[in-house]
Amino acid sequence: MTRSLTAIWLIIFCSVLVWSAISPRDYPTWVLEVLPAVIALIIMASTRKTFPLTPLLYTLILIHCVILMVGGHYTYAEVPAFDRLSELLGWERNNYDKLGHFAQGFTPAIVAREILIRNEVVNGRVWLSFIVVSICLAVSAFYELIEWWVAMLYGGSAEQFLGTQGYEWDTQSDMGLAMLGSIIALSTLSALHDRQLKQVINQNNKEV
Repeated sequence: MTRSLTAIWLIIFCSVLVWSAISPRDYPTWVLEVLPAVIALIIMASTRKTFPLTPLLYTLILIHCVILMVGGHYTYAEVPAFDRLSELLGWERNNYDKLGHFAQGFTPAIVAREILIRNEVVNGRVWLSFIVVSICLAVSAFYELIEWWVAMLYGGSAEQFLGTQGYEWDTQSDMGLAMLGSIIALSTLSALHDRQLKQVINQNNKEV
């Protein structure tokens, strides 16, 4: 990204992060929910020169981080906009967490795709797509394990982090949405991603 776009990216990220940190519903839950976004920022900052990402991926990561920070501020079961949406659509629960798990497949799909293509790990589009979806499912499964470990450690006080809202198939639906997100990301964004990858790779070759 250009310096101006990088500045805009950082302004948005930092503004939402500061807002999210002001009087959240529950600070321990806020830390757990927002920590992945902060880790992503640190990784991107440390690899910006050696492995710059495509504009598409930077944008998706920012959107995903905003989703995490909003969920951290309100908790995933109490995001006001989705309370109103639940009333309009007749949902029995606040489904903001489902948006989060969809993004948990959508964004990592392009992350995995970019890393695999640029490092020439996989030959063939079919194998590439299969491995990308598998990686996204693995990420989703690992996150569910983290939720389980937190629940074992904190007991009933972890309910806000888990966000199950009494839904017995919450874990399975979360992983299903992550898989769906990864498939939709590959189906809709691969062509655009390929074009941007060529530009980034060509730019890197010129600098070398």
